[in-house]
Amino acid sequence: MIDIHCHILPDVDDGPKSWESSIEMCRMAFADGIEHMVATPHANDRYHYDREYLRRLLIDLRERIGDGPELSLGCDFHMSFENLQSAMSDSTRYCIAGTHYMLAEMSNYGVPPQIDQSLTQLRTLGITPIITHPERNPILQQNLQRVLQWIELGCVVQVTASTLAGFWGLQAAQAADWLLKHKAVHVLATDSHDTKRRVPNLSAARTIIAESYGSDVAQALVDDNPRAIIHDQPLPYYETN
Repeated sequence: MIDIHCHILPDVDDGPKSWESSIEMCRMAFADGIEHMVATPHANDRYHYDREYLRRLLIDLRERIGDGPELSLGCDFHMSFENLQSAMSDSTRYCIAGTHYMLAEMSNYGVPPQIDQSLTQLRTLGITPIITHPERNPILQQNLQRVLQWIELGCVVQVTASTLAGFWGLQAAQAADWLLKHKAVHVLATDSHDTKRRVPNLSAARTIIAESYGSDVAQALVDDNPRAIIHDQPLPYYETN
């Protein structure tokens, strides 16, 4: 399994606060069967995203974990005006390392009408936005049809694995189920932050998906599609509605 969205670098955002916690998260992920993790620190109005500094942290973490998952660097990119201007001027800064895929997080407080234009601009630059956890977004929960429209624009959709087990509440679970039934989920990721509550686990969600939608879909969401992403390839499991 491959996890394209997790917060494992120490003391850079709201993820782990120590090297010990970072290392333990990597070990927990590896024990769960996750062979590759994309570290995705936030880029928003609260956390500054310094790619070079984060790259050095990632190298250090690789050396410290020894046997464990492979690591690469991405970004939990907030779709703010300032961030979008930065991405337009340097389209590779926020992407998952060496690829044209970039996580794209919508605000919980409002999704502006011009967001479709922004996503289209990113696509024009060759970037494929990966819409992160729309099932948890209170605005999108009321209008999941917008997510289908973004897929039509060429976006990818990522759901948080723990949503399927009810961790984020009934409404988020129902939204995830709606998206799955509309074939509008392409990747499951942990969005893990620590070793206690938001943990790096994909196997439980893989089992839930396999039981409800089949083992082929489960395999696509935790392995085939995220593997294609880290290798900058088209997704093998991708349908537009």
